[in-house]
Amino acid sequence: MVTKGSSVEPRATAGPPKGAARTAERRGFEVPVDHDSRGSNDAPRDVSGVAVEPRRRGRWRNRVHTTLDLIRANPTGRVTLKIAIAVAGAIVVTVGIVLIPLPGPGWLLVIAGLGIWAIEFIWARRLLTFTRRNVHAWTRWVTRRSLPVRLVLGAVGLVFVAVVLWLSLKYSLGIDVVARILHYLAAN
Repeated sequence: MVTKGSSVEPRATAGPPKGAARTAERRGFEVPVDHDSRGSNDAPRDVSGVAVEPRRRGRWRNRVHTTLDLIRANPTGRVTLKIAIAVAGAIVVTVGIVLIPLPGPGWLLVIAGLGIWAIEFIWARRLLTFTRRNVHAWTRWVTRRSLPVRLVLGAVGLVFVAVVLWLSLKYSLGIDVVARILHYLAAN
């Protein structure tokens, strides 16, 4: 980290910095800059050692990454960012966990909360990668099955969700939906 008053060696930039990056450089902070690595010896390499084209990000992703890097450049900003991301991720994951037994996007919200945590925490990034890999493997496995097998898997999933919903309502709210339905059918 470079602070005010420190000497910074000149470096090649990929054009003039924009917005917050320009302001940070004026104040004496070092700002990370994406370099064009085509033709360079320090280009990213794959496992076999062959140079690969760096992955391009969209404009807004570059801005988000630059902003996060600027916040992380300041010790107070780094701690504040970690706390804010931890709280935001915890809220989304908690809402997702509450919604899991109910019909709706419970698991989707849990995974979205993991994505929020993955911005700052390596353990969440690893867990998110593991989850994505297994969901993709499950999806590939299911799509290779015949239509009757997929229908049976879907029916088992619906029965599982119905049982979880029934047990959640019965033991958390004291509402026995099955008993009420049976009572209604017996009365009419």
